[in-house]
Amino acid sequence: MNRWLRQHRFAFGAALGNVRKAPGSFLFNVAVVAIALALPFTGLTLLENVRPVSEQLSVDPEISVFLTPQTARAEAAALAPQLRATLKATKAKITFVPREQALESLKDKSGLTDVLGSLGENPLPDGYVIKLDGFKNAADASQVDTLAAQLRALPGVDTVQVDSAWVKRLAALLGILRLVLLLLAVTLGMVVIAVVFNTIRLQVLTQREEIAVSKLIGATDVFIHRPFYYTGALLGLASGAVALGAVALALRPLNVAIAEFARLYASEFQLAALPPLGVAALLAISAGLGLAGAILSVQRHLARLN
Repeated sequence: MNRWLRQHRFAFGAALGNVRKAPGSFLFNVAVVAIALALPFTGLTLLENVRPVSEQLSVDPEISVFLTPQTARAEAAALAPQLRATLKATKAKITFVPREQALESLKDKSGLTDVLGSLGENPLPDGYVIKLDGFKNAADASQVDTLAAQLRALPGVDTVQVDSAWVKRLAALLGILRLVLLLLAVTLGMVVIAVVFNTIRLQVLTQREEIAVSKLIGATDVFIHRPFYYTGALLGLASGAVALGAVALALRPLNVAIAEFARLYASEFQLAALPPLGVAALLAISAGLGLAGAILSVQRHLARLN
């Protein structure tokens, strides 16, 4: 165990020595990789801030059921028990809206009293307004479509309108953003691996004489490879830290602009940095990408020196 730790300590020290030999080159590569990582890190931070808001939205869909104009008032009133039977598995408040009340409401809200009065007769049908309860998020609200289809099949029903479409649009938009972020992260992850791959390749070519001497005195391939692996992981880790720092700094001016916008809606919404566990996960991913690039480079280029 002590021998294993001593070998890794030596490899880590050798990696730090490689960094000290060319600090300018290392910092330049860190900057390049950090720029590539900053984009997906920013997108992930924004999604993590929006996700709790979307999940906590109070979703109370409202269904409007309009009857056919030929439906008599007695038949319209008799439809209420059938509506309750259809909605028995769901908490719902059912309100009957006679056509006269609907017309008066339309006059008050539209300001077209004279125009509507000139029609001579009431063009609006009787209807029901159903307010549903118990839907906490967009996934639950999707059940409304099933209920609406059942209501359309009832006798005397002409049209059924559902006002929860915006909730499903929000869920679909977030799904698209997650997919775009995933594709962006995969693409830029390949960029990170390519940068590290090229960096380690240059180090291997620069140290090929040292590597040849090490082989002559009996150094194993694992012993020779290990410092390059640590160099790649350090490059990825440092780049991830710089990218996260840049994202944290960018949140300040963003929050100033968001505060002005949120104030219009009487909200205090602010973007927050990722939690410590999320930061640790992103740093681990960054180091892993750097390690992957180093492994690919070492396996390819050191094989040519054998």
